[in-house]
Amino acid sequence: MTNFSGEPISSQTANAACGGPQGGGMDSRRTSTVADASAGYFVNTASASLNNPVPGGVACPPGFKQTEVGVIPEDWQALSIGAVTNWLSGGTPNRKRLDYWRGNIPWISGSTLKTLELTTSDQFLTSEGVDAGSKMAPLGSTLLLVRGSALHSEIRAGLVVSPLCFNQDVKALIPNQSVIPKYLTIYILAMEGELLKLVSSAGNSAGVLDTELVKNFKFLLPKKQEQTAIANTLSDVDALISELEKLIAKKQAIKTATMQQLLTGRTRLPQFALREDGTQKGTKPSELGEIPEDWDLKKLSKISPEQGVGLVINPSSYFSPRGTIPMLVASHVYENRIDCEGANRITPESNNKLPASRLRAGDIVMVRVGEPGVTAVIPDELDGCNCASMMIVRQGDKFVGQWLCYTMNSRIGRSQVESVQYGTAQKCFNIADAIDFKYPFPSYNEQTAIATILSDMDEELQALEQRLTKTRQIKQGMMQELLTGRTRLV
Repeated sequence: MTNFSGEPISSQTANAACGGPQGGGMDSRRTSTVADASAGYFVNTASASLNNPVPGGVACPPGFKQTEVGVIPEDWQALSIGAVTNWLSGGTPNRKRLDYWRGNIPWISGSTLKTLELTTSDQFLTSEGVDAGSKMAPLGSTLLLVRGSALHSEIRAGLVVSPLCFNQDVKALIPNQSVIPKYLTIYILAMEGELLKLVSSAGNSAGVLDTELVKNFKFLLPKKQEQTAIANTLSDVDALISELEKLIAKKQAIKTATMQQLLTGRTRLPQFALREDGTQKGTKPSELGEIPEDWDLKKLSKISPEQGVGLVINPSSYFSPRGTIPMLVASHVYENRIDCEGANRITPESNNKLPASRLRAGDIVMVRVGEPGVTAVIPDELDGCNCASMMIVRQGDKFVGQWLCYTMNSRIGRSQVESVQYGTAQKCFNIADAIDFKYPFPSYNEQTAIATILSDMDEELQALEQRLTKTRQIKQGMMQELLTGRTRLV
């Protein structure tokens, strides 16, 4: 007996699923009665394992049957992907023949195989080019990436809904008459975790998906009506996810433009735009270009006389299972936020030995090594934590920390970091250079107003990101329920 990737399932687990000897498992909320079991008693097909003990003598619920992959609806079939598809290989015509590459037929490669429904590409062939080295993908087929570096982290598959061709790194899976094309594509994408286990590395570090193993991969097949219902339901969730991603991208672009306008003074907030006599304020020249007439251009050393740097070279030597204090490194710092979930901890004793890199709430930290220039403010809950290889700017009463953080993350700040950074594999900058960075400096009240607007935009973006994450989690749960028959739509 095997699971979805062809690995054996113990007979003990299989027997417990349908009334055999105890030793399988089921959801702890279920009881040993058939009535309760029929409410949702199934094998998790992604792992083909049951989690909790099942009392002996439990029978398959009415309307379900035991198969080699577990309990499934009795009107479903447990087949293999190879049993329901024919496979077609693509190719690449001669690159030197420009007459092959100036057409209007989209040519799909690993880099353009990214969406559920494939319609276009960034490279196009003529019909002569297709005949000379590529292959047209049949409408309704599923294109599957079988070779490429992307396979080290994701499975890429897409449904062919308009005429296109494809290269040798992609296979076209043509479903037989029993399979709804969109259902096949969604099913393959839903089994990403198990399919990634079938990827091996090639000599050039690309990943290779073993096509023979994929053909043997188990495939649960409902009737066509239910396939269509499942595919449409999950496509609706995908559409919602896509809309959320577009909205987030749009909001992020608006925020970036707003930062550029407000932090340079090109756009003034109404309460700061007029002189006392009611006339419009003008601008004046500076080393960074035109700035408002009532702003200054100040070096960082003048904005904040107190800077430091976390010089811990090997923070891991301080990590301790008894530690309670987070040690922040570059991977915990994002633009305008800190995410130290999972950060290694150090003991209070170690923290006391590193006073130069100990942080206070309100401090600004800037990444020095790896992705130099990324900046965030230390929140209240991280008061007293420590850091490694970061520049520390201590907040004073002359400026608003959140405003300076936004300014340092803006084009004004990042361009200055880029002008002094050095290194190839690991970019870095020196604090001696950074203290001479110059920033347009408005009044304290205007700093506060600008920071408030940008913070509100960040909060909106964060709420949308959380909604997107939740929607993706819901989709994962829906796939598990619908593609295993736990929840029926028809």
